[in-house]
Amino acid sequence: MAGSSLVLSDDSRLSTLDRHLYKLESVFALISGLAVFGLMMLAVVSVSGRNFFNQPLPGYVDWIQQAMPLIAFMGVAFTQRDGGHIRMDMIVGKLRGRALYVVELITTLAILALMILLVWGTWAHFARSFDFAAPLWSRDSSMDIALPLWPAKLLAPVAFGVLCLRLMLQVWAYISAIIRNDGTAIAVPLIADAATQARMEAETVSGIEKDR
Repeated sequence: MAGSSLVLSDDSRLSTLDRHLYKLESVFALISGLAVFGLMMLAVVSVSGRNFFNQPLPGYVDWIQQAMPLIAFMGVAFTQRDGGHIRMDMIVGKLRGRALYVVELITTLAILALMILLVWGTWAHFARSFDFAAPLWSRDSSMDIALPLWPAKLLAPVAFGVLCLRLMLQVWAYISAIIRNDGTAIAVPLIADAATQARMEAETVSGIEKDR
């Protein structure tokens, strides 16, 4: 078995789907990072314009409003796949085998139920903003330069939808691990001890990724 971060993989269908979805999640995370970089550049342009020409970038706050969903939501599934979200590892880390996977399954199902509700709610929020008959297909716009808001509102259900796919894969993985009583589950983040975490951080800094 080979692993990316603490997520193990093999030749199973579950692992294949995990790797394909991870590529999509990586693209979304890259877009999120580029959005952060873009806002930094906009800040430089706006501050430079104010200081040197007494003219800041028009609609700077509007562009921030548009970019916030990119920054806040697009990398959430990527982080879930690699186990980067905050959780109680001190408690879960004491469990092993089926007990661990049952607890992880319960919490993953709870998150999945919440995310399905959020997809439904954010899609309804987008639908209230989008209108083919309106100018720029938008029923509302930003305050300063009248940017249509529906593209930003669409990003939330799209990002949450990808997260739902990730959570469904993890539910599948935990159920399979419970049935087979595997020591190491596939396609889910595994809890690392302090030594393993230190080694992974060193490999990340050095840019060296060893085969596992």
